[in-house]
Amino acid sequence: MSSAGSVPLRISDEVWAALDSGQAVVALESSLIAHGLPAPQNLETANAAEQAVRAEGAVPATTAIEDGWLLLGAAAAVIERLADPVAAPVKAGSRDLGPLIAARRLASTTVSATIRIAHLAGVRLMATGGIGGVHRGAARSFDVSSDIDELAATPVAVVCSGAKSILDLAATLELLETRRVPVVGIGVDELPAFYATSSGLTLAHRVDTPQQAAAAVAAHLGLPGAAGLLLVQPPPVELALDAGEVETWIAEAVAAAAATAVRGAAVTPFILAHIAGASGGRALAANVGLIVNNARMAARVAVADARLRRGMSP
Repeated sequence: MSSAGSVPLRISDEVWAALDSGQAVVALESSLIAHGLPAPQNLETANAAEQAVRAEGAVPATTAIEDGWLLLGAAAAVIERLADPVAAPVKAGSRDLGPLIAARRLASTTVSATIRIAHLAGVRLMATGGIGGVHRGAARSFDVSSDIDELAATPVAVVCSGAKSILDLAATLELLETRRVPVVGIGVDELPAFYATSSGLTLAHRVDTPQQAAAAVAAHLGLPGAAGLLLVQPPPVELALDAGEVETWIAEAVAAAAATAVRGAAVTPFILAHIAGASGGRALAANVGLIVNNARMAARVAVADARLRRGMSP
């Protein structure tokens, strides 16, 4: 385990060696382990995502916070603690990093925190299920995920299946444009809707191979002042849900939340729990499948990007 100068960042030996040799590295967020998926699927999915990255020739670097350190390449024991509800890890966005370091808390990392940690070490690719974005009703609540602003500020490319479907996807795509974050479809012309393959929202940019995606990443990150980039692909077709069906479940959950006075941070887990139950487990299967699939794609792009940076054909 190595540290990064005066920054309280601990990098695993495997990740450090990969970075030092110019090998492909993919950062993985850990909020899905501690707060996004139920046990035992949370730990199984975390392990499967790391295995998918390795199978494509890259090195996985799961991020977390523990004992006053930012971790890049969290050890298996840390990941197991994050997956254990008894350990009660907190959830960290990028705004929370300093206070949680000072408090020496165990914390999982959201997309925004993972982007920040990855950039501290020079990691250019990360993978997740779906980013946060503009919540429904944000015109009244001002509820917008910090993932958007972190992408607009920090030069890391994120592979995902769009934004979580419980959000206002049209507003999220519009805000990404406003914040100058390119959204590039991998093999698709429309923004995926997380559980569903399409949202009906047209994308301005498309690539069809990991090599083309890597070229887009290299060109974008090579521009002066460039920040983040979003690479989006739909969930595996055999696991994807019908968009209309998902929207019906969301509407039911939103109405139920309002009727039972569920408010604030409790709304999202309430809606996700309703979708999980209403789908008979299909939503969970889709979620797990797209997380692993996105990790696999991020590894392919990272390998091609590493080749480009070594002056080789991707």
